Amino acid sequence: MIKKTFLCMATVVLLLLTSACGNTPAQTSSPPPIELNVSAALGLKDALLDIQKEYEQSHPAVKIIYNLAAAGVLESQIEQGAPTDIFISAANKQVDDLAKKNLIDAATRKNLVSNKLVLIVPKDSSLGLSSFKDLAKNSVIHYGLGEPKTVPAGQYGEEVLKYLGIWEEVKNKAVLAKDVRTILSYVETGNADAGIVFSTVAATSDNVTIVATAPPNSHTPIIFPGVILKNSRQPEAAQEFLNYLTSSAGMKVFQQYGFQIAQ
Repeated sequence: MIKKTFLCMATVVLLLLTSACGNTPAQTSSPPPIELNVSAALGLKDALLDIQKEYEQSHPAVKIIYNLAAAGVLESQIEQGAPTDIFISAANKQVDDLAKKNLIDAATRKNLVSNKLVLIVPKDSSLGLSSFKDLAKNSVIHYGLGEPKTVPAGQYGEEVLKYLGIWEEVKNKAVLAKDVRTILSYVETGNADAGIVFSTVAATSDNVTIVATAPPNSHTPIIFPGVILKNSRQPEAAQEFLNYLTSSAGMKVFQQYGFQIAQ
């Protein structure tokens, strides 16, 4: 009898404990962060990575995913349906092209920063180049230039060389590259005698020297515009991040890397 009573009491206690555990409030976990897809010109890489760190610290509910490449390549990807919330180009042309295809929210378009176009040579160059016109010298065998159809720096570079009247003379010397970072690499390694890049890209390397800046009015103004795509999955978060890029906090980072505020 005692044994039966003990077993009954044990069963009751076990049931009470199980019931109590079942009534314990479940641990609530934070929702996953909003993923913001930003396709941006490769020339902005270093500044954008710093901005990402600062932004995600102050906005823990947002995770920024960058797709960095030449602006023309990014434009093609967007046209083909690549998931993109924000597009930041290194020229107005690519954004204008997307606008014609009704792929952007034109009301969100902002000019972020501007830049300069420079001629660089390897640190140990002995060619004595001091101007863009010197690319016509016989001593220059190859120079790096972004593919003008897809790389804004190449587009600007071609404009400068045409302005100076030497494009026909030097176009066959150009080693066309997929982006400005590749041009920098060509010059750093001595695989090109010179290269045409943005000043902010040149500043990231200790192995090249800037020997000339493109003359005033020799090319289209270098503007990096940002815009939200019409098919953005996170338009509100995208607008908040785009606003941050043009805020004093965002501009401070851009200026640290040598960019100027776009006028």
